[in-house]
Amino acid sequence: MTATAERLAAPVPAPEPQRQVRWEPWALGVLLVGTGVAYIWGLGASGWANSFYAAAVQAGSVSWKAFFFGSSDAANSITVDKPPMSLWLMSLSVRIFGLNSWAMLVPQALLGVGSVALLWGTVRRYFGAAAGLLAGLVLALTPVAALMFRFNNPDALLVLLMIAAVWAMMRAVQDGRTRWLVLVGVFCGFGFLTKQLQVMLVVPPLALTYLIAGPPKLGKRVLQLFAALGGLIVSAGWWLAIVELWPADSRPWIGGSQNNSILELTLGYNGLGRLSGNETGSVGGGGGMRGAGDAAAGAAAGGFPGMGEAAGGMTTGGMAPGGGAGGGMWGSTGIARLFESAQGGQIAWLIPAALILLVAGIVLRGKAPRVDTQRASFIVWGLWLLVTGLTFSFMAGIFHAYYTVALAPAIAALIGSGSVLAWRHRDVLWVRIILAVSLAVTVAMAWVLLGRSPSFVPWLRWAILVVGVVAAVAVLIPAVSRGRLAVAAILAAIFTGLAGPTAYAIDTINTPHTGSIVSAGPSVEGGMGGPGGGRGGFGGFGGTADGGNRRTDGTPPAAMGQMPGGATTPGGTTSATDGTRGAMGGGGAGGLLQGSTPGAAVVSTLEENSDQFTWVAAAIGSNSASGYQLATQSPVMAIGGFNGSDPSPTLAQFQQYVAEGKIHFFIAGGGMGGGMNAEGTATAISTWVTENFTATTVDGVTLYDLTVRG
Repeated sequence: MTATAERLAAPVPAPEPQRQVRWEPWALGVLLVGTGVAYIWGLGASGWANSFYAAAVQAGSVSWKAFFFGSSDAANSITVDKPPMSLWLMSLSVRIFGLNSWAMLVPQALLGVGSVALLWGTVRRYFGAAAGLLAGLVLALTPVAALMFRFNNPDALLVLLMIAAVWAMMRAVQDGRTRWLVLVGVFCGFGFLTKQLQVMLVVPPLALTYLIAGPPKLGKRVLQLFAALGGLIVSAGWWLAIVELWPADSRPWIGGSQNNSILELTLGYNGLGRLSGNETGSVGGGGGMRGAGDAAAGAAAGGFPGMGEAAGGMTTGGMAPGGGAGGGMWGSTGIARLFESAQGGQIAWLIPAALILLVAGIVLRGKAPRVDTQRASFIVWGLWLLVTGLTFSFMAGIFHAYYTVALAPAIAALIGSGSVLAWRHRDVLWVRIILAVSLAVTVAMAWVLLGRSPSFVPWLRWAILVVGVVAAVAVLIPAVSRGRLAVAAILAAIFTGLAGPTAYAIDTINTPHTGSIVSAGPSVEGGMGGPGGGRGGFGGFGGTADGGNRRTDGTPPAAMGQMPGGATTPGGTTSATDGTRGAMGGGGAGGLLQGSTPGAAVVSTLEENSDQFTWVAAAIGSNSASGYQLATQSPVMAIGGFNGSDPSPTLAQFQQYVAEGKIHFFIAGGGMGGGMNAEGTATAISTWVTENFTATTVDGVTLYDLTVRG
């Protein structure tokens, strides 16, 4: 047995926190400054980004009540369908700097820098400077991370809080103090107030890691985990309790719920419904497109015309048109989901290598004590990747490609810690083989992913192939792993792993993104119903993986509102030729997934005597309402919430508001017409308005003056 093999077989003490090396502060500075510049560069080009959340940010910046509840408008008619913690940061920024895209999005970019810094610190503490810097670099260059840290969805804050929970857990594994466990619970509770049950995907990995590696005896470890649970309940429960106990008639309707309950929203639409596909209130709620046979009736009242055929057969448990079994309109489910066209370029580049290095890292620390922090690190990050990845792969409910940003920290941490630990043991043959195999599968993954966008930097996949093969062969040769040749091998390996994601990230940073469904990188073949049959994002709606605003040749469709079968969203469809990437249904009165884009004449009309009304207008669906609210900076009621399917307000309530002179205009079009249900509240309101008031067309948008009976 060689000396190296004997050393690996012997028990290994838990490593001490790594000391700082001389070059580390400079390298860290470059990493963080570079991340900040990249994430802030051209940030204003995306405008309001997801106007659904932008409208809530605007409302929270002028009304503390709207701020607290996360209301879509300052008059507090309905909330967004998530808790408001991520909105709080952006709303405070807008309060300070005024309403503009930069004030709203810069906090998101700073969350990205903070996430990179915190991941660096967490990995570096147990694996050293090189591992921490590599982990931070991988996270910063992950395409979907470059997208979501420049966007106003809740995912940016969620990622930071989940990394913080792992940081606190690792500190608890290191010294066994209960305060760290309580802090883990607090971070998870704040994550709940950001995106509800999604944060719970990291709770089992955190708990199991401490049960395995926590220093105290088992009984105390269990009690400490209950303390962590208490921290979670308190940090999330205070807001839930206030919302649930607040008199319903003096607070906004809870968006996304059918019974005006935050608990229903938590367990249903944003909870178990995401797993089962039975999401009441969704566009496919309750197992499929509700009332597809009534689509024509819904369209007449402001829904999507021509949707009956598109909706037909899209059930969450069956075979979606153009997709695989399971998942329905949200794409095929299965173990390969994360590698499909719609998701692959977002996150899949380093998943195989991360899994290989996870196993290698645990084996290398196999003889270490139970409390070994390096092994605990592999366990927590590995379980995070496995639990979250498998959940995303098999969930039958709403799933979008950008959700995969939740996998980025785990992948980055495993790449950083696993590759550095393996490199330190490169004098062992099987470890060199593992490194070579990791490089080989990374080359193969890049070849496949880049091949889906053949017109995008066509030489890059060949460069990765050549450099990657050379690097894989080099690490197998002991002499190459020392001296200057070792430096060259390391640089070749880094190029192999990061060239593809970097190219995608640069493309993402240089391209504006708008709408409710966005994706990183260039257009790909087979994404979202494109050539090749790949499915993801919003099922068969749209033509590309970037949300439908570009086809696979990079050109935008004739109109952002175009739907399958040639239908268009109601209320006008202005052309989109700016190359922004997002979702269908934009322009004019907006639609389900894209905010309205009002012209100057419409804005001027809505602003007339606006101070005399609680709401200057009402529109079906939050996105339809959002553009008018952002343009006028006055409350616009979003009838039915995001999907137009929430029963708020009722027809009687709406009629009372009109009788009391609280609403000036009704804007036709937008939304889903009661979620494709001809008997929905939104449909009833639209029908009542059209029967009792006179329509006027301004800039192609149909308005009804509710102060004058027809």
